Amino acid sequence: MDVSNLLASHAAKFQSVTVEKETPLDVDAGFLTVTDLNPIDEESYKSNLEEYLQSTTRDGIQALIAALYALPTQPSPDGPLAQLPPPTTNLPRAKPLPKPKPPTKWERFAAAKGIQKQHREKKIWDEEKQEWVNRWGRDGKNKEKEDQWIHEVKANADVDFDPVQATRNARKARVAKNERQKLQNIARGQAVREERSERKTDIERTLASTRTSTASMGKFDKKLEGDKKMRGVKRKFDPTEASAEQEKSLALLSKLDGEAKRGRKDTGGDNVLNVRKAIRSVSRGRGGVALGREAGRGGARGKRGGKR
Repeated sequence: MDVSNLLASHAAKFQSVTVEKETPLDVDAGFLTVTDLNPIDEESYKSNLEEYLQSTTRDGIQALIAALYALPTQPSPDGPLAQLPPPTTNLPRAKPLPKPKPPTKWERFAAAKGIQKQHREKKIWDEEKQEWVNRWGRDGKNKEKEDQWIHEVKANADVDFDPVQATRNARKARVAKNERQKLQNIARGQAVREERSERKTDIERTLASTRTSTASMGKFDKKLEGDKKMRGVKRKFDPTEASAEQEKSLALLSKLDGEAKRGRKDTGGDNVLNVRKAIRSVSRGRGGVALGREAGRGGARGKRGGKR
């Protein structure tokens, strides 16, 4: 019995695990991504899009799985786990690069003199003890003059002169000087940043004032490259139309004002009539607007009564 045809048809269902293409697939196991740089087969793409996408996806997944099986593994309760390598794809930063700090006074001096920074080890060899000791800190080399059993004292030194205390004070003075210089460098850098922010604020304030100087509040002005839209800058205009109550109140106020002016003119004095006091007296302390509203309501009632 010839079963070669059955075997061939069964083998055709299972594709090879090796993916061969003109341009090899770029596999980044660190990010679990596969990049296919091969051009699209236009004929296959247009004839059967679904089959073409499935074939392309299958090749990428097969290449990724083959790369994962080639990685070293470690045992775990859930089974062997592959140790992913570092990613090779460079992704853009989520935030901008930090601005460089301004150079310190020593860095500017070293750059001018051509001095290169040398790394100093924390340990230093002690010839007397024949061992490595700390350069600073506890039992440091910088304290050996304080701990030595004999000290050299000048002939004209005071009677109560303590060489150990003098050496300790000199060391603490050096530490305080370094700390003071560090704070000065920080303050100098902060001053530079504050100066930049103040300059930026002044420019924005000047730009805002120039925009608001036009009748359109800068709406029809020529925009600069990278110029931001001003917010909260609006020109308010009084409405051209007013309600009947508002018109009546304004008419009442103008009438009272005119009468007050005529009274001043007739009597020849300025303190004969107090307009505000008169309005408060007539409106019982509620003001001219309330008085105008009451007058409007009274007129409206009369009109409605007349219709009846």
